[in-house]
Amino acid sequence: MLSWKIGAVTVTRIVEMEVPMPHNPEAPFFEHGTPENLRRLPWLYPHFVNDQDQLLLSIHALLVEAPGLRLVVDTCVGNDKPRGAVGGLPLATPFLEHMAEAGWSRESVDTVVCTHLHVDHVGWNTMLVDGKWMPTFPNARYLIGRDELAHWTAEGDDEQQVILGDSIQPVLDAGLVDLVGLDHRLSPEVRLIPTLGHTPGHVSVMIESEGETAVITGDMAHHPCQLAHPDWGASFDVDQTASSTTRRRMFAEWADQPILVIGTHFAGPTAGRVRRDGEAYRLEV
Repeated sequence: MLSWKIGAVTVTRIVEMEVPMPHNPEAPFFEHGTPENLRRLPWLYPHFVNDQDQLLLSIHALLVEAPGLRLVVDTCVGNDKPRGAVGGLPLATPFLEHMAEAGWSRESVDTVVCTHLHVDHVGWNTMLVDGKWMPTFPNARYLIGRDELAHWTAEGDDEQQVILGDSIQPVLDAGLVDLVGLDHRLSPEVRLIPTLGHTPGHVSVMIESEGETAVITGDMAHHPCQLAHPDWGASFDVDQTASSTTRRRMFAEWADQPILVIGTHFAGPTAGRVRRDGEAYRLEV
């Protein structure tokens, strides 16, 4: 499993599933992410696009160990939950076993952050125990954006309401949720930053320790091709204009700086540095 050190902080990737994504003109992930356009970006190959010109995506959680903090950032799809995003069939992955292999028990987690409330970021908030959804991390505070929860409670479609019902409501009922703002600080080394557009309350996670810096993107960017084309919004972005504006602003801020960018859906090697490349950017790994 991949791991990175940022000063006194360690970040470890726990993969739930890896997804090759061919371009589908009828329902594209990126409208302009055609094989022809991807081939104009040779730096994407082979890590982020395969030789069939398929986008390579990863669904993973990131374990952040900082002084006084054991944090899980985004909790994937989860087991036993039939979701449209995975073909309507429930997953049965060894996700928790992989966490244990990294030295993290469920009980050892003290904080969970959901960068937003989409299906692949909240699933392991809960697990099925004797037919009932129970908090997976019973000793953790679950940090959920106040604006994000308000939006999806009011606006979510039928499946989103199911997601809230089995992956958010049980931790609310257990009294484990703290509703937080867009710039909430978790510890001296870890804080949230607003990266709106993909959803109305979307946040990324900034890590600063001993003079070193990293950022966990969440879904402000789904794939490194968006560095070359910040205007390529994912089909799931709630506000395409805002998501593009956020990418341009953040990539410009991170470019050519000693900032490790850890992509929440970037396939391995998952992390790199943003470099200016003409009028746009590329990921150097």
